[in-house]
Amino acid sequence: MKFADRQERLGTETAFEVLARAKQLEAKGMDVVHLEIGEPDFDTAPHIVQAAIKALVDGHTHYVPTAGIPEVRECFADYITKTRKIKYTPDEIVITPGAKPIITLSLYAIVNRDDEVLYPDPGYPIYGSVINYIGAKPVPYTLKDDFDFRIDFDELRSLITKKTRLIIINSPHNPTGGILTKEDLKQLAEIAVSNDLWVLADEVYCHILYDGRKHQSISRYNDMKERTIIVDGHSKTYAMTGWRLGFGAMPVELAKHITKLCTNFNSCTAGFVQLAGKVAIESSQDCVRDMVSKFTGRRRLIIAELADIEGITCRVPKGAFYAFPNISEFGLSSLEMQDYLLDKYGLATLAGTSFGKEGEGFIRLSYANSPANINKAMKKLRVGLENLRNKK
Repeated sequence: MKFADRQERLGTETAFEVLARAKQLEAKGMDVVHLEIGEPDFDTAPHIVQAAIKALVDGHTHYVPTAGIPEVRECFADYITKTRKIKYTPDEIVITPGAKPIITLSLYAIVNRDDEVLYPDPGYPIYGSVINYIGAKPVPYTLKDDFDFRIDFDELRSLITKKTRLIIINSPHNPTGGILTKEDLKQLAEIAVSNDLWVLADEVYCHILYDGRKHQSISRYNDMKERTIIVDGHSKTYAMTGWRLGFGAMPVELAKHITKLCTNFNSCTAGFVQLAGKVAIESSQDCVRDMVSKFTGRRRLIIAELADIEGITCRVPKGAFYAFPNISEFGLSSLEMQDYLLDKYGLATLAGTSFGKEGEGFIRLSYANSPANINKAMKKLRVGLENLRNKK
């Protein structure tokens, strides 16, 4: 059987592949600690679950408007206005089943074949996958360890050509835990405006920040609102990964195009899920604060443990829930280290190269896990690395 040539250009998320392998090893009796998958290990707060149940009982089981239920779009617009400190209206909001469709459909709506799109490396693998899939040219810009995983603007400027159409940014950042500062965003805004570029700002980790930091969005700087797509959603903030609820904030004309694409791709986002998401935003945020507080303790634990392992260096993440240690001293590639730790010691991690070639020499560890499991994972890591060192 034959398939479309474009399928060869479509990538994947290695986290799900490693998770499947880890589950197979568990089924054979191996004790596996999971630091590979990127989702909060908390259940959705009961009041949000109850809101969904009520919506179902009340009959919200039918089609709803493609761009979202009007009252929910209004709620999300108010939320973006409050958190990004720039006014958004309901007609600038499109609600989708998860945040990924906003990334994908924005590229479909904005980028032509052979246009160039700049995206971070290391970075979320779906960026490059979709850019490739639509026939555009992916152009990675490097986030370097010795630059605190921030943008090197000299490099970024050198990559912009007449074909450049859009720049993707992600802050807080997966997989490094880095963030872009206000000064970074202002400088990027100047570049975008002077080169007439769109910016897709993936901000799904915007509430998972540490040490008193507040989220900064590029949309409020230098007239950027008219050329920015904000990607947000409930998966990380409210531990709602399985609910599939995301949304984008964007200029009205783009919202119309995204809505038309949604009509063709998924018709609409489940009404009862949207109504539960509205309750999540409008009710107490104690569940979010409690989760981030626990992540703060886990971050402290995993960074202290990593610092105590000879040969490992790791920057302290400023946001999200990932540590990105440098393991290049141990003589294995990132992929070899991923497989070695899983197959020999039952420690599921992700190779840095799952996030691009610049991730070589790193592994990603998700500390969205209990302190007990993090301690167990660090013992496995310590033993595994000591055995590698002893073999040299």
